Amino acid sequence: MQYISTRGGGEPLSYCEALIEGLARDGGLAVPRTMPEVDAATLEGWRDLTYPELAAEVLGLFATDIPRDDLARMTADAYAAFPADVVPLRPIGDGITLVGLSEGPTLAFKDMAMQFLGQVLEYALERTGDVLNVLGATSGDTGSAAEHALRGKDRISVFMLSPLGRMSAFQRAQMFSLDDENIHNIAIDGVFDDCQNLVKRLAGDLEFKHAHRLGAVNSINLARITAQVVYYFWAWLRATDETGSAELSVTVPSGNFGNILSGFYAKQMGLPIRRLVLATNENNVLDEFFRTGVYRPRVAAETLATSSPSMDISKASNLERFIFELFERDASRVVSAWAELDAQGFFDAVPDQPRLSEEFGFASGTSTHADRLETIRSVHAASGDLIDPHTADGVKVAREHLEAGVPMLVLETAKPEKFAETIREALGIELQYPPEVRDMLDAPQHVTEMPDDADALRAFITASALS
Repeated sequence: MQYISTRGGGEPLSYCEALIEGLARDGGLAVPRTMPEVDAATLEGWRDLTYPELAAEVLGLFATDIPRDDLARMTADAYAAFPADVVPLRPIGDGITLVGLSEGPTLAFKDMAMQFLGQVLEYALERTGDVLNVLGATSGDTGSAAEHALRGKDRISVFMLSPLGRMSAFQRAQMFSLDDENIHNIAIDGVFDDCQNLVKRLAGDLEFKHAHRLGAVNSINLARITAQVVYYFWAWLRATDETGSAELSVTVPSGNFGNILSGFYAKQMGLPIRRLVLATNENNVLDEFFRTGVYRPRVAAETLATSSPSMDISKASNLERFIFELFERDASRVVSAWAELDAQGFFDAVPDQPRLSEEFGFASGTSTHADRLETIRSVHAASGDLIDPHTADGVKVAREHLEAGVPMLVLETAKPEKFAETIREALGIELQYPPEVRDMLDAPQHVTEMPDDADALRAFITASALS
């Protein structure tokens, strides 16, 4: 299996080469040269596998340069700290089942991919004898998941950018309380898109990137996307076993489009998914795109701070991978679209908009602060479950796209404890933290505040990077 760039430049790469490279040298993203396919017999043969075993099978279709025994060891190690079933499914009423993706060390779905990424990055670097300086941006959960997966690793340093004052107190504490020498937290005076733009700017500076061995763990990294494909197969195998239905729909709260892109890849591979329903918050650029075919990111000043902060993203990096497929893998059209976006602030990707729903199976919707409060209340009243505000956005939109006889899954994004303020507002209850969490919240925080300035970031990395 080889990987090419969405923008057509560079030589094809292996899986390990692509994950270390991060952003492609031409500014594009790595995508499979051909999508692997899974037939019905293979799918049924996977039904009784454990999650690590299934992960080795699915990832083995992408990472063909890694011996299967090595891959199986890495997936076993990646999910060793999770509960036995790793990803539990639980019904919450209205024909909706939550896919529990928040059982990992940082209580967010990002752990599902990050724990594997930590294993496979270390594996690839040991094979080559190299080091990697990871440069990433987070709106909340990516940063803590990456840092907890990579802390203490000798060959890796992490430089994680976050928007100053735009994360929850719990999210900040999970990141900034770490004092490992290889973890560097940087709070940028701006919004998430400013952080993401800085990452792309430095990754696009090839001389600086290679001199300082920069890599990525954001969902622009191929390993993140492929590792997330696994839980779509896992959830389908369990939901269809319980319901007897061969087809289901999945709703995904989405900010940077990586989580739902993994579902799109699973669907392309042959998994029987009827609808992929994208849920946004008030920063509903992606909802507008899937309703109209027009992609119109907002500028930083127009990106709202909301009570589902991990989705406070205007310009979704992973949309480029979907645009590449939408444009029938014509890299020149991708390049032209981004040039049009830079020139006028938008582009019309799909003049024939129904293609998005009829050909690709997408639907979408928007949730507001009032919606998520009411959804948290209604789910708690009906099932006793507590859900976080991002998952609430997903449930609200899922309810609008239910179809008779078609099970609906909603991907859980985080534990409610990470967003205690919103739970208090919705339900009037105080969540009780165990002692180790209280210690984390009270611990000294280690973070460098920095302006939205690429030169200042370059200087900081130059002074602190592994070489």
